Amino acid sequence: MSVIDELFGLEGRVALVTGGSSGIGRAMAFHLARAGAAVVHAALPREEEALKAAVTESESLGVRAAYVTCDVSHLEELSGMVERASSFFGSPDILVNAAGVNLREPWEKVSPESWNKTITINLTAPFFLARLLVPSMRDKKWGKIINIGSLQAVRAFPNSVPYGASKGGVMQLTRAMAEAWSKDQSGITCNAIGPGFFKTGLTSPLYNDQKVIDALARQTIIGRNGEMSDLAGVTVFLASRASDYITGQLIFLDGGWSAK
Repeated sequence: MSVIDELFGLEGRVALVTGGSSGIGRAMAFHLARAGAAVVHAALPREEEALKAAVTESESLGVRAAYVTCDVSHLEELSGMVERASSFFGSPDILVNAAGVNLREPWEKVSPESWNKTITINLTAPFFLARLLVPSMRDKKWGKIINIGSLQAVRAFPNSVPYGASKGGVMQLTRAMAEAWSKDQSGITCNAIGPGFFKTGLTSPLYNDQKVIDALARQTIIGRNGEMSDLAGVTVFLASRASDYITGQLIFLDGGWSAK
């Protein structure tokens, strides 16, 4: 076995990816599959056709793949989703919390309902879902939890008060998860990726205006917005043995935006 395979190979691992039907979640699931992991894609019931296509995409790499449907805003559904996801290839030892929502409401239009929906999907569900998987990860002495942060963990953007609050919370949640679960050589690490601007369902309204997209690219150091292929390295890194001594961190994948 080469040092690359030893450090970054995911053969024998099982990944559960929420938001796995599209966007960043689907791309991350695909990159995990490329590294050899069996992948369970999870998304809303209305995304079932997209989930089937995502499974086919993963299976085309010669790995095992499956899907489950779940609305993570309904916390009572999470244990059932974990049970169904575990029925395919065993209990997941990689969790990617990529399901997310940004309703882009002006501050004066934010209702208690839209606030609670954003916080529940982006911040609350990742904790309770991860907590369900921690016991089996501890038994295996191996687990990788990857949350999805945002530039808005450290920067404010218009029409995104609940989203920004939730992503700031994700940054601290990731630290708290690490403090709780990475102790005593448990083999569990908890980290987060903070994407810059990638074309996804959440950012698609911005991509309707080329001037806006060009302006966003100029805010980076590298000079362009993110491509889904840019997710490959950090995803596999945080899901593999290569990151065994890294926990509680938010790694910005933003072309240098947060460094300016």
